Amino acid sequence: MRSWSAPDIVPLPGTGGPLRVHDTATGRIRTTTPGPRAGMYACGITPYDAAHLGHAFTYLAFDLANRVWRDAGHDVNYVQNTTDIDDPLLERAAATGVDWRDLAHREIDVFREDMAALRIIPPTSYVGVVESVDLISDLAARIRGTGAAYEIDGDLYFSAAEATGLGEISHLDRDQMLELFGERGGDPGRTDKKDPLDWLLWRAERPGEPSWDSPLGRGRPGWHIECSAIALDRLGPAFDLNGGGSDLIFPHHEMGAAETRCATGGPNAHNHLHVGMVGLDGEKMSKSQGNLVFVSRLREQGVEPAVIRLAMLDHHYRTPWEWTDAELPRATARADRWRAALALGAAPEAAPVLAAVRAALAEDLDSPAALAAVDAWADTALGEGGTDTGAPALVRATVDTLLGVAL
Repeated sequence: MRSWSAPDIVPLPGTGGPLRVHDTATGRIRTTTPGPRAGMYACGITPYDAAHLGHAFTYLAFDLANRVWRDAGHDVNYVQNTTDIDDPLLERAAATGVDWRDLAHREIDVFREDMAALRIIPPTSYVGVVESVDLISDLAARIRGTGAAYEIDGDLYFSAAEATGLGEISHLDRDQMLELFGERGGDPGRTDKKDPLDWLLWRAERPGEPSWDSPLGRGRPGWHIECSAIALDRLGPAFDLNGGGSDLIFPHHEMGAAETRCATGGPNAHNHLHVGMVGLDGEKMSKSQGNLVFVSRLREQGVEPAVIRLAMLDHHYRTPWEWTDAELPRATARADRWRAALALGAAPEAAPVLAAVRAALAEDLDSPAALAAVDAWADTALGEGGTDTGAPALVRATVDTLLGVAL
């Protein structure tokens, strides 16, 4: 599947420091230790509706990690999936009378346009589930071969009893797992399973549903297994950074990690990064709630993508926050102030700004601190002036390359 166009990356003098991120599994901020090529996987959208700000905020966090690694001299192998076959997509297609493939293609196109407009560096591999059915069914069959999975009427389930380490990412107890499993796409009420927490790897063909031939019989992927299979294929086991929104910690990432351990004997990733939820009107912004602010609609209303990005950068990726009417005016004022400072013929020295932005982002992607460093420089430039004629160009490049904001 094609990705989207890449923004130009302006080289900066020197190199940045190592990236440190909060690892969900350990609860600690850890230094990532990639080799020459860093490996990163972010769970993508299910394309039954347009991308909202919650999605954009998640991919912004991974974009910042990508930029910090690149600035430190690493190549980055970034993989993202799109779940272009799943129950919510089929349900929306049936409700609207649209072919599920056409619906997926339409919303993926909108998503690509949004990501390109927000200057999100595209994945090295942007991979759909439909194109990965063989990979997914092969991994499910491999898991079955270990004895960790069993069949019910052609459906293949992973046995939670065989999932060593289940809970090591989320740190939830069994009752908490069962509650979230039912809320987030699981089927704990299916009575013929061995355990309510057992999860579906392969769904046998049902009348009227799309299906594919496989070693497991005709059917389609369950959930969690698609990301495990794609990540193993494109990154291998034990890559550097895996994650997505915090609502994916359990069951998605917990169960995906169990699948990888079963198939390979090792972890799927060294670090797990999860992004806080964006709310609106007191609720998490989500398609099921319908309380959404769409990136595409903001753009249609004439909101500059750089302003949308600045509004999101004003919030630390791990902190849940709520979108309000004040976000865009505040971000617009910041962009205007920065542009005014960048238009000066001379300004205060820029090297300390570059160092401060690098340090802030390297320390758990602290984008608010990075913005504050540029704010301070702009305020001084506009209030007191400066003598460094090269400073505006270096600050512009810093903001562009590390924060992804083109002014």
